[in-house]
Amino acid sequence: MKPLVSVVVPFFNEETNVPLLAARIAEVFATMPDRDLECLFVNDGSTDGTRAAIDAAAARDARVRPLHLARNQGQSAALVAGMRRARGEYVITLDGDLQNDPADIPRILELLQTYDCVCGYREKRRDNWLRRLPSRAGNWVFRKALGVAVRDAGCGLKGFRRRCVEHIVPFNGMHRFFAVMMHMGGMTIVECPVRHHPRLHGRSKYGFGNRAWRVLYDVIGVGWLQRRYVVCEVEGPQPSQPSNRDGEP
Repeated sequence: MKPLVSVVVPFFNEETNVPLLAARIAEVFATMPDRDLECLFVNDGSTDGTRAAIDAAAARDARVRPLHLARNQGQSAALVAGMRRARGEYVITLDGDLQNDPADIPRILELLQTYDCVCGYREKRRDNWLRRLPSRAGNWVFRKALGVAVRDAGCGLKGFRRRCVEHIVPFNGMHRFFAVMMHMGGMTIVECPVRHHPRLHGRSKYGFGNRAWRVLYDVIGVGWLQRRYVVCEVEGPQPSQPSNRDGEP
């Protein structure tokens, strides 16, 4: 049986980007016949035509699994909902705005043969300074306050072995702290340069005003969690986990 890769994408008011991203992901996996694919397209309570666009993508390609949140809950909630329902041995996350490039997925999968978690970093970022400035400041704070040397915590393109999902603590804003959670759980982490494209369709949901202070607040909370986090170590052989390939976890 070929390894199954779950690609989890959160969407909020990205109706134009849904079919374009679905096609690009399919093109990439057409070059990897040794991998099976499922796409969990998570509609985060969109108010435009995103829901219909996701359902249409699923009608065209059975590998697309629509997941519609009852209301807008934010990027972190959408990612958690998708990752917890992922059936694959490997889980890839990327943003739904076409700024991440699915062509980087093969390299991430290659690194996942050695590491538990792969964190992409945008080598040549194509955003304006209003987005780069708070991101740069936030990454500096992460390194100094949390002791995890990841240069681009906000990059949406990441890869995980399935066992990483149990170490994700859900809270609003947690998607910026994936690397910290993996580190706390004892997972091995590596960084990988990835491409970054300018946004062509839709509008950004982030800016300095709605990120800077929230990130600083979250850093304090995650710092507390680091000191209190518990990883259970059980002696002896463990029962095998049932496969969830054919059903929800």
